[in-house]
Amino acid sequence: MTLKGERVERSLVGLLEEADELLAVSGSTPGETVAVLEYLLAICYASGTCPTTATQWQDWIEDKHPLDQAAAWLDGRPDDEAWDLFHPTEPLGQNALLAPYLDEHGAGPAQLVIEHVGDYNQFFDHHHLQHPAPLPAAEAFRAMLTQHVYGPAGRARISGKETLGPTITNLALARLTSRIRVVALGSTLGETLRLNLVPTAGPRGAFNRSWTAGQQERRGFRTKPAGRAVSGPADLHSYLGRSVLVRPTPDGSAVDRVLMGAGELLDLQPSLHLQDAVYAVGADGRRKPLWASASRAVWRDAHALYAAVWHATTPGFVNKGENLYERLALFPAPDVLPEPGRPRSRSISLWAVGLVAKQTTAITWVSGVFPFAPGLEAKLYRASKRGSLIAEHVAASLSKAAYAAWVISYPNPKPADKAGQIARFDVRWKHWEATEEAFMLLLDETAAGEDVHECLYDYASVLSTAARRFLTEALDSLPRNSRGSQARAAALRRLDDELAHPKAPDELQGGTA
Repeated sequence: MTLKGERVERSLVGLLEEADELLAVSGSTPGETVAVLEYLLAICYASGTCPTTATQWQDWIEDKHPLDQAAAWLDGRPDDEAWDLFHPTEPLGQNALLAPYLDEHGAGPAQLVIEHVGDYNQFFDHHHLQHPAPLPAAEAFRAMLTQHVYGPAGRARISGKETLGPTITNLALARLTSRIRVVALGSTLGETLRLNLVPTAGPRGAFNRSWTAGQQERRGFRTKPAGRAVSGPADLHSYLGRSVLVRPTPDGSAVDRVLMGAGELLDLQPSLHLQDAVYAVGADGRRKPLWASASRAVWRDAHALYAAVWHATTPGFVNKGENLYERLALFPAPDVLPEPGRPRSRSISLWAVGLVAKQTTAITWVSGVFPFAPGLEAKLYRASKRGSLIAEHVAASLSKAAYAAWVISYPNPKPADKAGQIARFDVRWKHWEATEEAFMLLLDETAAGEDVHECLYDYASVLSTAARRFLTEALDSLPRNSRGSQARAAALRRLDDELAHPKAPDELQGGTA
């Protein structure tokens, strides 16, 4: 947690009590941070701390509606409600039915941490999961929340025959694993929570304290059931995506053993339960929520976020505030734009987070924070869309320039060597690494009220200049002879021709977009 620039520790009650004093929560990974925010939102819903209409949602943010009710609700839970990670019958967020099997069939606490598991097809020999080094209780709790929300698919180590049933081994994708989660960030933790509370006039749903608590009917593990209906937002944000149980060390300060299997399956309704999702078309031609990719950085699709808000401001659209982007579009633009370079009155950012997984193996977290300014949705969409197109064209130009150098440098190549030889001159990776900073500057300047056309020209100039420098550096490895000079000249000429091509973005040609 971050308070006035410093990291501090807080309980869940403390987080809610001081939400407007704390800048943010900060986990060890982006996914862990999202999981904690999800849990805090679930507590808000369960306590009735949520607006009922889009208009009230806007008022809550403008008036900084206090979250004391959520803190008081959590602090005042009766003694017979177990909010204890190590409770014998209702362990927080866990399945006590696994207790008879934990000592014999459990693994080391590394199994609880998504990044430490490796391949989630856990029937392979995973010696590292047996490492007994204890995991502090607070870290184990946050890791468990992250598993519930982001756990990858695969086969668990748990024995279905010897424990709860055959389908407990089948780890399904958790609710957010397959898509980008977008969180609206405010200037404080309190504002962030209020921004992401979905107006709820109907049932708020049951909070999932543990597998055995409350009236919620849980799945069994003899057969694979259909996803159960979501009873409300408190249920959605606290659902138990893993059937898990942890064992405490003798002093109760840490976890030394974990048993984990399949969890709950939900029947998600996009309009109700994916209110932050933005959509893209996949390789199969199907439209689906934007997903995380190891080869495509999140910022390259930032225009999808701005397009969702911009759509809600277009003439003729009746904005009912039915998803996150429509509600953001309800904020009025300032009557007078600030001077160039000065911040606008409201500070909101869109934080996109996703987990990259290759089949059953978690690879890495990807994330990006993008500025949002009420009234500038169209300009931010234009800047991000054109910025992405420009970057794509520069990358394609560098690829063609590398090919031009290769054709001359290797007149008689072996087919098996072609890819490696071209890679010698292919500097697209440098281009993509360097472009993110320039792209974010483009968005920041646009959000500050700068002229979007001039910003795009400057951005295009920076990218083309850097691209020529990267290519020149790669070509320096060519021999100083006739063939090397021809290859160097051909590659640079091809780059210049591609950047000035009639089909290139106009900003790269210095024309009028």
